Amino acid sequence: MTNHPAYSLLELASVRAGDSVGTTLANSVAYAQQAEALGFKRFWLAEHHNMEGISSSATSVLIGHIAGQTNSIRVGSGGVMLPNHPPLVIAEQFGTLESLYPGRIDLGLGRAPGTDPVTANALRRDGLGAEQFPEDIARLQTLLGPLQPGQSLKAIPGAGTNVPIWLLGSSLYSAQLAAIRGLPYAFAGHFAPRLYREALKIYRENFQPSPQLETPYSMLAVPAVPADTTDEARFLATTSYQRILALFRGQPLWMHPPVESMEGLWNAGEEAGVRDFLGLQLLGDANNLRQQLDELLATVTVDELMFTIDIYDPAKRRHALSILAEAQKV
Repeated sequence: MTNHPAYSLLELASVRAGDSVGTTLANSVAYAQQAEALGFKRFWLAEHHNMEGISSSATSVLIGHIAGQTNSIRVGSGGVMLPNHPPLVIAEQFGTLESLYPGRIDLGLGRAPGTDPVTANALRRDGLGAEQFPEDIARLQTLLGPLQPGQSLKAIPGAGTNVPIWLLGSSLYSAQLAAIRGLPYAFAGHFAPRLYREALKIYRENFQPSPQLETPYSMLAVPAVPADTTDEARFLATTSYQRILALFRGQPLWMHPPVESMEGLWNAGEEAGVRDFLGLQLLGDANNLRQQLDELLATVTVDELMFTIDIYDPAKRRHALSILAEAQKV
């Protein structure tokens, strides 16, 4: 627990309208390298499927690519949607990553499919899906832990790597499960801000020590738009507004350039929905961000903040990290 949380980043490898996936991923690498140079702690990638405009579906592949292009920053999943995958496959993938990049890999797990029902079905995982999430976590912990005498099912690579497992959530369920299992917990305040105080409080109050973690460790994900001036930040934020509006409308999620005004692009109900979605958004220059961060941290105890930064111009997006780092020091 600290009044000065560590800073980390969540990446969806968002594709700008007209860009290729290759260009997008090259920008993600440069973004991660800038984060590492500025001392950010983690760079996580989120699993999503069948979403035009998001290119992080092969999450473990991208984790390996980013880790291979950086030197010290921790790289992981924020998260792998476990109902989509057999635990053995995930243990082998992340065991391989940990073997390649020792001490730098995190395995964040979610229990949602990260997509629509048709796509979830196309992933072809038999079983109970989210209902067997607790059992699947236990299987993963066994597979990533030391080999036991007589153990018949082994993750090779994976066994003995003890890749740190995190539970992610946007409701109270995963907070309770993470507390009971003694695992670190991350709340998805970047898209579901309403329950963050209650979820993080439940986690801390009910935490039980485990071999992985002696004391509770929590993270809060929040959206941010750092810029040189607050007026510029308001302008740059319209890229996020357009993407969330597209999400609400069931449209492709390509990143579009910022606009001077959203007037005429959304109706009053849609505007309210977008602003509710971004209820924890931090926006402005370094001084304004510092004030907003202080106000946020007065409401909750967290060890780490993980930022999502949707800015259209890759150079401005990298520059935003410098502003965020400056705000941390103000």
